[in-house]
Amino acid sequence: MAWTCCARFWVRQELWSSGTRARRSALYTQQRNGFRRPAQKSGFQRPNSGTSTKPQRTGLSPPVEDVIFPTPSHSVKKLVKPFFFTIGFSGCAFGSAAIWQYETLKEKFQKYFEITRADWMDRIKLRTELDIRREINQWWKSLSEGQRAVSGIIAANVLVFCLWRVPAMQRIMVTYFTANSRVLCFPMILSTFSHFSFLHMAANMYVLWSFSTSIVSLLGREQFMAVYFSAGVVSTFVSYVCKVATGRFGTSLGASGAIMTILAAVCTKMPEAKLAIIFLPMFTFTAGNALKAIIAMDCAGLVFGWKFFDHAAHLGGALFGMWYVTFGNELIWKNREPLVKAWHNIRTGSSKK
Repeated sequence: MAWTCCARFWVRQELWSSGTRARRSALYTQQRNGFRRPAQKSGFQRPNSGTSTKPQRTGLSPPVEDVIFPTPSHSVKKLVKPFFFTIGFSGCAFGSAAIWQYETLKEKFQKYFEITRADWMDRIKLRTELDIRREINQWWKSLSEGQRAVSGIIAANVLVFCLWRVPAMQRIMVTYFTANSRVLCFPMILSTFSHFSFLHMAANMYVLWSFSTSIVSLLGREQFMAVYFSAGVVSTFVSYVCKVATGRFGTSLGASGAIMTILAAVCTKMPEAKLAIIFLPMFTFTAGNALKAIIAMDCAGLVFGWKFFDHAAHLGGALFGMWYVTFGNELIWKNREPLVKAWHNIRTGSSKK
């Protein structure tokens, strides 16, 4: 499958400062990437202990100057702020999706009644405009609803990928677009749209595009967007918990955790669906078996300490997707009616005024 594709790049950059050549660092990439924390001066080093707090190198390292992050703490208190951010952000995502769905339906009804009341000339004008739009957006309208829904997500990932190429932006990108120990909350969602490696981004976006039609037909556009954004922060929070528990600190980025949620949701709902590897279409297997294999691989990665992927984020995303289609839809989305009614009362009250 495309999500198993990974790439390694050796990137070398020579840093010069004050006419003196700095050390040369060889960096390589992977799907969930990490950055090596620079060696600190002796005055700021922690005393040696049984558990090392040195950030673990996990792969995809952009060629930027070293960014010094504060020494990570093993305290569980460090997870309090990310935990409440995860809950609050996910709640806002689902609430916004419910209001979005309400506004979409309301707009469709309004357009229907406006067309019904239009006179003959207005109808001719409307048909002409629709014909022009149909010609301009022929490709767009040929896409499925799911493919149109993920087009914005893919565009956002491409934009962030381009920002990584701007030298003046790289320090900001490392701080806010990678999940790190310095800024905890906002990178939980921003890192979900961040890729430094082109093959990393291409593989993730291909999997998202491939499963977009199934997941949107299963959940609907608005609910899918809420699940995707929530999956980004949930998978990153699980990664934080694993880092605090194991002491293997490091930075990570990529949409893999959120995409694992989508993949797991589809495979859980349609376990008998046939899947195939893009380069080996002759080998097919069921979606249920594929999900089991991916979960087993990530569990092994956690147990053996593999550093090629952020296995904790992958597992967190997969478990969130399985939980949501099994229980979360009933507990969250189908209980949105009070919020929608409250929003309706606010809208109708403001309209009367």
